[in-house]
Amino acid sequence: MSEQADAVASLEGVARIEATTLGRSGWYVGYLWVFAAWQLILVPAVLLWRGPTGVIVSTLANALMVMGLSVFAARQPVVPRGFAGRHLRVIGAWAVAYVLALVVGFTAFVGSVAFSAAAALVCALPAAAAAVRRGGRAA
Repeated sequence: MSEQADAVASLEGVARIEATTLGRSGWYVGYLWVFAAWQLILVPAVLLWRGPTGVIVSTLANALMVMGLSVFAARQPVVPRGFAGRHLRVIGAWAVAYVLALVVGFTAFVGSVAFSAAAALVCALPAAAAAVRRGGRAA
């Protein structure tokens, strides 16, 4: 009987650790929402703000946001299971959307506020979709 009791105690310990880990890995959903919201500011700024000042300010602001999010992510005590692959898929989808938005915006829709708004939503979509998907469970 003591082997069974030891096994039950071990399983309870594992369940307790897993619950704690899941509770502490919910930060990634917030990270994704911040990244998605940032696209609603960044994309129109890049597409609509003309001249070297716009490029410099947009680039510096984006660099600061990415550094801030990176520092935030690096300081988290728990990383969700499968984080690297999931994050690479989100960032990859965003990169494709962002590059397409810039190419189309600078060639076919120069100065178009409507296109800039739509492009911002499309660029925010990968992170927002991942956040909604992850929102149902913490990890």
